[in-house]
Amino acid sequence: MSDWFDAKGAIDAVEISERGFQYGDGLFETIAIRDGQPRLWNYHMDRMAAGCARLALHKPAAEDLWAGVETALQQSGLAEDRCVVKLILTAGAGERGYGRSAVDVPSVYYGVYTATAASKESYRNGIETLVCATRLAIHSATAGMKTLNRLEQVLARSELAGTGMFEGLTMDAEGEVICGTMSNLFVVHDGRLSTPSLARCGVEGVMRRHVITSLAEQGIQTDIRSITLADMNDSDEIFVCNSQFGVLPVRRCMEKIWPAGTVTKEVMAILADSGIAECRL
Repeated sequence: MSDWFDAKGAIDAVEISERGFQYGDGLFETIAIRDGQPRLWNYHMDRMAAGCARLALHKPAAEDLWAGVETALQQSGLAEDRCVVKLILTAGAGERGYGRSAVDVPSVYYGVYTATAASKESYRNGIETLVCATRLAIHSATAGMKTLNRLEQVLARSELAGTGMFEGLTMDAEGEVICGTMSNLFVVHDGRLSTPSLARCGVEGVMRRHVITSLAEQGIQTDIRSITLADMNDSDEIFVCNSQFGVLPVRRCMEKIWPAGTVTKEVMAILADSGIAECRL
């Protein structure tokens, strides 16, 4: 269940000429709300600012966006609950055609959802995944950004229907492992952590950034590099992360099985101490 709001209050429709609807011309952030507060808010705002710069959209001040989130939470009745806010910023209504000038006053929408928690067993023993046939295009002009155009993820995620798998892992057009349909990936080999480079495609998740930063504060380095399917299968442990569930060990991908290993558990403990309560075993 969700409720949608803009600056004027509850809404149930948008203009047919809305460029976010017509072309996916906009950005979004999916923000975890815990005890009425946004998690990793500054990271979400940093990513949105970078996306606005790329799309020539003026980014509203963070305090104005947070005021809108607070209003939406209050009006939804979920302000004190464990919930999710989907913050959408678009180029607004426009005439037909792809071209447009820079947008000084973007449209902003707030969707409030009840959060769905991963099971305790998933945190303890890991999740099952598959490798999606859908590949991600490389050298995208929007690499790393969270734009409204997520058709590759839609196609990849649809491959999970009926499989019982928690997540699908995606590769790029040249066969490098990039990320999950809704998560970022980390691999552990001989105790060393790596995560795929997102320079050519994929989404730079805020939890990915939080993992890398939190580990660095503990003196643990994360290598950002190209990772092949063979590299992943040769690893000792793998885990995925996103803004909602934090970190989850991967127990299985196709025929390959991993333990919920000691490095992953150490990462989860560090994340739990940093405020990601779901990771506390």
